[in-house]
Amino acid sequence: MAGSQTAHIAIIEDDVHLRNSIKDFLDTAGYTSELFGSADFFLDSDRYRSFRCVLADVRMPGTSGIEMLRLLKSREDCPPILIMTSYSDNQMQAMALKHGASGFLAKPIDTSLLLQLIHDAIGSDASRG
Repeated sequence: MAGSQTAHIAIIEDDVHLRNSIKDFLDTAGYTSELFGSADFFLDSDRYRSFRCVLADVRMPGTSGIEMLRLLKSREDCPPILIMTSYSDNQMQAMALKHGASGFLAKPIDTSLLLQLIHDAIGSDASRG
């Protein structure tokens, strides 16, 4: 994982406590991250290109994580997007992957899996620099 830890990651989650917990965990793992309380805030910032990876919840007020995924994947130079949800089922996972998610996480988050998915997503997207 050397080199990937300096990657800047967007965390899009409406639960402030979970959002901060994920940030604290990723900071400890050596990543930098930025927090967004909704997909709409993230999309309005129009800074998606500045992130090496995006971690987004599915169910949020306003634009859902899946809708955001579809919107971003239609744009040029979209970073890898990992989807997380408390309402995991095979259909939701299949939908996320169909729309271009780089990975799928069920809550509560398995931190080892989170780190592996981030590492894999950034590694497969190395051309973004």
